[in-house]
Amino acid sequence: MSLYHSIREEACAANRQLPGLGLVMFSFGNASVADRLQGVFAIKPSGIPYEELVPGKMVIVDFEGKTVEGNLKPSSDTKTHALLYKTWKDIGAIVHTHSTYATAWAQAVRDIPIYGTTHADHFNGSIPCTKPMDDEMISGDYEYQTGLQIIKHLKELNLSCEDVEMILVGNHAPFTWGKNATKAVYNSAVLESIARMAVLTEQINPEIKELKQSLIKKHFERKHGPGSYYGQ
Repeated sequence: MSLYHSIREEACAANRQLPGLGLVMFSFGNASVADRLQGVFAIKPSGIPYEELVPGKMVIVDFEGKTVEGNLKPSSDTKTHALLYKTWKDIGAIVHTHSTYATAWAQAVRDIPIYGTTHADHFNGSIPCTKPMDDEMISGDYEYQTGLQIIKHLKELNLSCEDVEMILVGNHAPFTWGKNATKAVYNSAVLESIARMAVLTEQINPEIKELKQSLIKKHFERKHGPGSYYGQ
């Protein structure tokens, strides 16, 4: 059995969840899972439809973006994943989709305002969107620059990858992450739901203001604060 059997299984399962959640179609998007002890991650192979994925098709890549094991080419977004894993030591999985509503906000180059308590349950501020990438970055090492863009934008906002586990890449699409594949996939689904509700909220009431601070604080802290009491 391969040294990487466990992360291949986990990455395959994460990828195969994405179509059922309405987050991807055809071969768009990807999920990866890291093994920190071995310094590698398993990622979806490029251009392979989700229904054809099996654990053995997952490609094993190191944190420099080099293939360690696998007969297929890794996702075209591999260098983005690699840089995020290399920089953020505590994340265990990453998901990238082109889900409709989150991608629409990214294409509009807009943060998603905090309009409701579902949003506040997961983050106590707007979901950030990076600035569009400049021409030099696009024509250079594009996927590496995408990772750099994500990292730099959170630093500019004085946020860590633990503070917020989701981001929109301006003109592109969303990325999410988490301590494991289950959390990263969950974050992608939640982000898409928040993005959809925000669009509908603005359509219903174009004059809507962001959620008041008392509700943001209550909903965020009951799940994430020092006196959190949500769940078992």
